[in-house]
Amino acid sequence: MPAYPQDPEYKETPYGTMLAGHFDQDDGYGHSRPKGMGDWLITYTIEGAGYFRTPAGERRCGAGQVALLRSGVPHVYGTVSGERWNFYWAHFAALPETGCLPDEEVLVQTMPEGFHRERTVQAFQSILHYSRERSAHWYALCENAVRELVLLLAQRLDKKRDPRVDQALKWLALRMKEEVRVEELAKEIGLSASRLSHLFKEETGEGVIEHLNGMRLRQAALYMEHMGRTATEASQDVGFNHYNHFADLFRKRYGVSPRAYAKQAKGRRDGN
Repeated sequence: MPAYPQDPEYKETPYGTMLAGHFDQDDGYGHSRPKGMGDWLITYTIEGAGYFRTPAGERRCGAGQVALLRSGVPHVYGTVSGERWNFYWAHFAALPETGCLPDEEVLVQTMPEGFHRERTVQAFQSILHYSRERSAHWYALCENAVRELVLLLAQRLDKKRDPRVDQALKWLALRMKEEVRVEELAKEIGLSASRLSHLFKEETGEGVIEHLNGMRLRQAALYMEHMGRTATEASQDVGFNHYNHFADLFRKRYGVSPRAYAKQAKGRRDGN
C-alpha cells in the first residue's frame, strides 16, 4: 500500500453538521490519520474495493459491503492497489444505536441483494439529498438515515442466516396479507419447494406457513391491543380468510380466544 501523507489532525464533525459524499477513486486515493478521528465513518462500496488498516490489521470492503470505522482508532484507508473504489461515505457522531455493535475497530459486512442492499443505498442517498438541500429538519432526517444504516449493520452481524432465508422472510413480510404458496416463494428465490422448506426450518425452527401465520397472529394482536380492532376485523386485516382457522391458531398461541383478547385489550385501554 502507498504511504499517504498524514492528514491534518482530524476534528469530529460538529453536531448539526453532516459530512457525506459519493466518491469514485483510483488506487492513488487514501487517507492516513495516526490519531484517529473524533467521529465515526461508515461506507458502502458500489464497485471496486477499498481497505481499512488499523492496529488490529487490515480489512477490505468490496461491492455490496458496508464498512464502519470506530471513532478514536488510528487508521489508514484508501483504494486497493490496482482497483477503483466507487463508494458512499458519511461521518457521524456516536449514536445510541452504535451500542448495538461489537467493540471492533472496523466492521465489514456484506448486505445481501434485495431488501438490505436497497435500504442501504436509499439511506445513503437520503443523507446526500438532505445534507445538500438543507430544508427544514434536514439534520434529523440525515441522522435517522444513519441510524437505519447502523441498525441494518447490527442486524446482519447479529443474525448469520442463509441469505436465501432472509430473502424469504422479507418476501413473507411484504406479502403477509396475500395467499402464499411455498412453491411460488421457492421459485422467487431460485430453490425447489422441498429445499426451501428444509432450509427455512433449519434456520428459523419453523415451517414457512407456520412462520407466516405467527407473523399474522402477532400483528392481529397488536391491532386489537392498540388500534381497537375487533377480532373479526383484525383477522381480515392480516390476511386470514377463515375466522375459525384464525381463532384456533390464536387460542393456541395466546391461551384465549381472539374475542376475549380484544375485550381484555379494550379494558386496559379504558383503564379497567
